[in-house]
Amino acid sequence: MPILIHAIKYLATGFAISLVTLLYPVLYIFQDNMLFFPRPLAPASKQILQHQHPGGMVNLQTVDKINLQGWMVNTPKRGKKPIMLYFGGNAEEVSSFLLTVAPKYPEWVIMAVNYRGYGESGGEPSEKALYSDALLAYDWVVAQPGIDGDRVVVMGRSLGSGVAVYLAAQRKVAGTILVSPYDSIKNIAQDIYPYVPVALLLKHPFKASSYAPTIKVPLLAIIADGDQVIPNRYSRGLIAKWGGPHQLKKINNVGHNTISSGVGYYKTIADYLAAVAK
Repeated sequence: MPILIHAIKYLATGFAISLVTLLYPVLYIFQDNMLFFPRPLAPASKQILQHQHPGGMVNLQTVDKINLQGWMVNTPKRGKKPIMLYFGGNAEEVSSFLLTVAPKYPEWVIMAVNYRGYGESGGEPSEKALYSDALLAYDWVVAQPGIDGDRVVVMGRSLGSGVAVYLAAQRKVAGTILVSPYDSIKNIAQDIYPYVPVALLLKHPFKASSYAPTIKVPLLAIIADGDQVIPNRYSRGLIAKWGGPHQLKKINNVGHNTISSGVGYYKTIADYLAAVAK
């Protein structure tokens, strides 16, 4: 009997090691599919945007010849306006944000460009690509007539909060709005897979907290009390390292995907934008 028990333990250990050995390459190979969820541009949304904002479609070409598609709305007929650059979540096609939010802040130009592979943008998403494309969008838009380059606010939601933080660290902005932000994707992934060497396997760590200390402009961070995708501790980890003044707004009775429906969500953003605009 002792020999049998020893054999069973040996086999169980070998089986566990085999599973782990198989798990690592699977996680490495399929991590892009676990992080990015590209969504197409719905024909109805495109038609509405074209009708409401004729001439508002934006097409940018990257240095590696990828075409990025997005929209710039609320542009002035004369004079200049402040602008908000928006970066969406990992399963977000930006037309829905523009259709919902642009009418709420008509005094602001709002621009959002779909990530690679999202909407009608070509290519495939990656951390490096999202960062470089954000810089491209910023550099293009601040050179446009009607844009007040001294009043640029970057806004990022969920995955896009990391992109917004990177952009704010690299370019001149007047303010930053982060919705459901995180300190790093690496930290979140490590908690999900505690026995996996995430630091060695992760291709897109999105270490937002490493850029936060260098940013001195005011931060508005909005979090949901019931967020199970990016728990509040990851958001607070980023906020704690912010280099400038910050304001934290917690929305009650909402989760990660319903935060914008919470009481005070749009009003908090409006108040922040009004302060920046002055």
